[in-house]
Amino acid sequence: MAYSVNISVEAPIENQIQEITYDGQEIYQSPLSMSESLAKLAQKIDFSKASTEDIIKETGEQDKTDDDSTTKEAATFQSSLWPWDSVRNKLRNALTEVCVLADVLAIAKEKRYIVLDQVPQEALETKPMVQVYARKKALAGAAAVLLAGAERLRASQNELARNRTTPDFHIELLRLRQNWRLKKVSNSIIGDLSYRTAGSKYAQTGMFEVTKAEEECQTTGSPPPSPGAGAGVVPPKSSSALRVTVPSELQGVAYIEVLCQKDQEDLCSATINLLGSGPTSTNPDVHWQQKLEAAQNVLFCKELFNQLAKEAVQLQAPIPHMVVGNQIMATVLPGIQLIIGLCHSTGTDKKPNLTPPQKSEHDHVLEHSLHQLLREVHHKNTHHPFPHPSSGPLGPSKKRCLAGPMAADRYELLEMTKSQTLLEQIIQQAQHFFMRLRTEYVLDTIAKEVKDPLIVSHWNALNSPTQSCVKINIMTHGYDSVYRTPLVVHVGEKALKCVCRDGRVMHMSYEPQELRDLVFCQIYQHQITAVQGLAKCMGWQYLANSTHLGLGAVEPLGNASSCILASPIGDRSAGQRAEMGKSWREFQGSSMGQNGGKEFS
Repeated sequence: MAYSVNISVEAPIENQIQEITYDGQEIYQSPLSMSESLAKLAQKIDFSKASTEDIIKETGEQDKTDDDSTTKEAATFQSSLWPWDSVRNKLRNALTEVCVLADVLAIAKEKRYIVLDQVPQEALETKPMVQVYARKKALAGAAAVLLAGAERLRASQNELARNRTTPDFHIELLRLRQNWRLKKVSNSIIGDLSYRTAGSKYAQTGMFEVTKAEEECQTTGSPPPSPGAGAGVVPPKSSSALRVTVPSELQGVAYIEVLCQKDQEDLCSATINLLGSGPTSTNPDVHWQQKLEAAQNVLFCKELFNQLAKEAVQLQAPIPHMVVGNQIMATVLPGIQLIIGLCHSTGTDKKPNLTPPQKSEHDHVLEHSLHQLLREVHHKNTHHPFPHPSSGPLGPSKKRCLAGPMAADRYELLEMTKSQTLLEQIIQQAQHFFMRLRTEYVLDTIAKEVKDPLIVSHWNALNSPTQSCVKINIMTHGYDSVYRTPLVVHVGEKALKCVCRDGRVMHMSYEPQELRDLVFCQIYQHQITAVQGLAKCMGWQYLANSTHLGLGAVEPLGNASSCILASPIGDRSAGQRAEMGKSWREFQGSSMGQNGGKEFS
């Protein structure tokens, strides 16, 4: 009789492949340890086979399938077993387990078999006074810790009550971070006060360092401020917990000086003085907010002057611009120069003994315009027009995007690329400023010289930096309902545009004499036209008129005008002449009587 024997086959040395990556690399499983191998083999054992008879029976059935001879022998071997032998074996095993369980319960429940006692230990001597002293010492230590903490809290509260103007370092740092950009580099805190995030492309950096000023605050004993001081006002001397270190080139006070002078004045030797009032940023008592604002203003003024100087060198003007030191000189109108200077004082420079007096006042309007123009450049650098459609390139303007569909020519494309520099724009604003002043002076002078007719000027309140408008009404006192002459003057940069009552448009240059001549011509024409309107009301007949009279004395300004009227019955005629100094002057005609003339004033 042959029995089957299990043969163990050794596993291959190569481990199984766990994963194959996308690049073809194979990742193998790690080999099993001895404990893991034992657990794996134990899982293959069928513990339901409790007796050897079942195993022999199973092996006999397997051998039966192999060959017929072996099957017959296995059957004769199993036929000798009792049919209820397996049932008997299982009942016997169950009885054994029940008996063992009953013995364990009897031993645990009844004390006559075995007794479980604890291991005897030596008794410790208990001294109640030692325990009392130990507890007292522990309580004293805890009380000392609590008292020390309470003393620290009391001291901090008293210090805050005495110095309420000195905040904590971290609170000050939080306030600083709310208004300025900070970053931590190694063990130091670095800040940036430049306008790069706003669109500036200036190369100079605006880095500053923030440190803790504990030593300065402890050594400097400054008295607390009065309780009546405002909460929002920064005190002039405040012991701050922060110390801000600004670069030397950004310290002090700076601003842009804008002057308008004539050619006769000494422009090259003109010096621009700084305002002596106001604290400088080099003073250690200045608050960090004021120091950073002053440093940022210095950086902004330097960027503005650098941009203007670069444009002054690059522009090709009829009269070249001059850049000398910290001054830029440009010609606005013939005989008038525009001077833009950078004023920077660090507070450590010694003041000169002799300071020349200022010949012209600083123009704050043009200085404000320069600041606005540079900020507009910063805004355009960061705010580009959104492309339409959204898949288009970012940067070109809307007109340039429509140049292709609208079939724009080369001239239109070149016009789109042209843009005015800051210096050109401020020169145009200065030119318009002088043209406006000249126009106002001419109109005011004529209104003072000419009493009749009346000249009323109405300036438009809504103007642009390079364009304004004034409406002139010429009327005769007492006869304003009969006739009035309106005149509109558009003041530009280098020219004037006048629109008359009859719709004629006249373009004039920057010379004030041309505007003066035009206004006097309009006054003479108004006088003659008013006489004609009055004559119609009185029944006189209009015969002829001339706006450019060639008879009589020559007028210094403008051209004399005249008209000829006839009486209602036609027996008399009268001629009127409008001249300087008189409104109307009458002369007798050939058929006039001795008392036929009448003056109209």
